[in-house]
Amino acid sequence: MRLILLGPPGAGKGTQAQRLIERYGIPQLSTGDMLREAVAKQTEIGKRAQAVMDAGQLVSDEIVIGIVADRIEQPDARKGFVLDGFPRTLAQAEALDRMLESRGLSIDAVIEFRVDEEKLVARIEKRARETEAAGLPVRKDDTPEVFKRRLVEFRALTAAVAPFYRERGLSHQIDGMASIDEVSAQIDAVLKQAVAA
Repeated sequence: MRLILLGPPGAGKGTQAQRLIERYGIPQLSTGDMLREAVAKQTEIGKRAQAVMDAGQLVSDEIVIGIVADRIEQPDARKGFVLDGFPRTLAQAEALDRMLESRGLSIDAVIEFRVDEEKLVARIEKRARETEAAGLPVRKDDTPEVFKRRLVEFRALTAAVAPFYRERGLSHQIDGMASIDEVSAQIDAVLKQAVAA
């Protein structure tokens, strides 16, 4: 089961990814984690990434795809994986498609979390208040100003990825504003349909 979770920050992708990991025994692939691991292990692609980062530049799509390619070769990813937060751009989606195709693989389903952005901002503000009230530090991403900026970035870049997968018949929209259990049930229904297809 090879899945992509698409949706704005705060939509609940991380929570659902954890449930999918437990249910299907597949890993969640975080490009940030994979990048750090490749650099730490000094793999060939990790060395290239390190050189780019040392020069103060952003890691190219080619390097990120290389890191994803290396990671999906590992035994725990043979049954599948969950990508959350990647691909972020149309170019990355196209590159991911080509890389998987070259290995005789493809994405089984893309779960698109549909949300009401105003309610999402209110949800994040509430979470920040509750965290503060509990005497815990509020995540930088949970401040309304940062969160709103991340929503704008999501719309500008990642929103172009959804039509790419819709055109291929892979994208399935779910109500990301439903309860955690209801969202899980919607995802399960999509995956049953994807497996049956």
